Amino acid sequence: MRRQEVRKLRSLSVVIVIAFLVFVPAWQSPAETGEGNSETVGGFSCEKVLQLGEDMYRRGVLPSGESIQAVVLGDIPVSGTAFTCISCHARSGIGSIEGSVATPPTNGRNLFQPLKILYGGFKHERPAYTDKSLAEALRGGVDPSGRVMSDVMPHYLLEDKDMAVLVFYLKSLSSQFSPGVSDRTLRFATIISEDVSPEDRDAMLVPLENYFIGVNRNVPTSMQIPGIPPSIRLYRTLSVWLLKGPPETWRSQLEEYNSKEPAFALLGGITTGEWKPIHDFCEANGIPSLFPLTDFPVVSETDWYTLYFSKGYYQEGEGAARYLNSIGEQINGRSIVQIARDSREGLALSAGFQKTWHDMGHPAPVMITLKEGQLLTKEILQRVSAQEKPAVLILWDGPGVLRPLETFAADKNRPEMVFVSSGYLGKDIWTLKEKVREFTYITYPFRLPQAEQQWASIEPFMRKAKGQGNTEMILKRTYSIITVLSQALMDMQGNYYRDNYYRDNFLDVIAMMKDQKVPLYERLSFGPGQRYASKGCYIVQLTKGSNPELVRKSDWVIY
Repeated sequence: MRRQEVRKLRSLSVVIVIAFLVFVPAWQSPAETGEGNSETVGGFSCEKVLQLGEDMYRRGVLPSGESIQAVVLGDIPVSGTAFTCISCHARSGIGSIEGSVATPPTNGRNLFQPLKILYGGFKHERPAYTDKSLAEALRGGVDPSGRVMSDVMPHYLLEDKDMAVLVFYLKSLSSQFSPGVSDRTLRFATIISEDVSPEDRDAMLVPLENYFIGVNRNVPTSMQIPGIPPSIRLYRTLSVWLLKGPPETWRSQLEEYNSKEPAFALLGGITTGEWKPIHDFCEANGIPSLFPLTDFPVVSETDWYTLYFSKGYYQEGEGAARYLNSIGEQINGRSIVQIARDSREGLALSAGFQKTWHDMGHPAPVMITLKEGQLLTKEILQRVSAQEKPAVLILWDGPGVLRPLETFAADKNRPEMVFVSSGYLGKDIWTLKEKVREFTYITYPFRLPQAEQQWASIEPFMRKAKGQGNTEMILKRTYSIITVLSQALMDMQGNYYRDNYYRDNFLDVIAMMKDQKVPLYERLSFGPGQRYASKGCYIVQLTKGSNPELVRKSDWVIY
């Protein structure tokens, strides 16, 4: 029973309070004070000890490579890899609040200052932690005031050498505000490549600029207004980082922008090419990037700093694989043929399908690649179908796929199901002839158009859209960026009524955000470590008639 209790409590944190006020001078990091910053810590150089401490905090792994050992609920042994610090106190160390459960901060700026808690009828004070008292708290669960912590908090069985490493890391964790933050300014940036059309650029940039103008109108002109948290006195600024030339030159341009005018985070951003150079720059520099407007995100299970709307074309391929897996009895072991254009779109779609299909334990589909300039013809479809007799034919190609598909409709070897991509076909999905609609299935990673009408006039800048084309999609995505950004900044400034402007905390706060109802996407949902907010795809077909609608053949297929 007690082990069941442990499992239930794993995701919970130490319950203390919802808000506190700290009355101390500004915190200085170990590097500034020199405290604990000797030539070595625990026998390691300071640079090495930060890396090792990070592994202890985030992964529950000792410098030796073994798991940290701990006990919870008094005497139940657990592995530190299952009860990592980050799972409760967050990557930034700022902690979190879920309902009535609050996890206190464990970053240096909070731990090594006196604390006074005033919340409702509850009062608590403690002196600043020292290296010794922090070690005692981590081992025995008692803070410097003598207060016994919740027994959900693990008691870590650490030797002095390993404890020194962890304490030093906690001193450095979120101890200084991130670049882009000054006494009066919180600076953001957005990225635009020079080949983006003026219409697309303005569809993203103008609403962002208007948002910043609006929020800055409410910033107090005086820094000395009693009762107003310092965090809401900051002006928000937005810089535009214009990228010129080929993508292989972008990294040096980004580094130069960041050196001259560092940004706390990147917002949106739009290019006509790959986002990967910008993604890699953000990973290397630890800069959050919120919802770049790209259909070609980097699909990674480990990268942290870029939060995408979705996996783009890759996600449509995933959706097709998951749908076919759910109706496996209709396929009954017969082959699947995938014909994909050798293009960014085709490769992303086929990669999403193949990876997901393989992970579900299925044999690889028959793969045919259409080279650049090679036309998809009725003869290719007939030959492949006669040879393979597939249950499913997947056509990852653009509008050029429609004519051969129509002429192939009556072929005796035509499979029962053909899949195409709404992203790759664009507006041409509405031109599918009636004779192919019955067997043609479409991957559609958005809210259905008939359900999207409720968002037609949500904001003045949305009403300026002409209701068609890429501009409207950019406007809707930009609205979502502003919605999430606004909520994240409110949550950051409301977190214990003090400034917590750390880049990792920005992403931690978004991870704890409730699902957001926004245009275009069925929903945006978040969670610790999740980097793709819209996690699903519909499989749809077109109805008959001259004014067809998309009808769902599946629920929201999620990964």
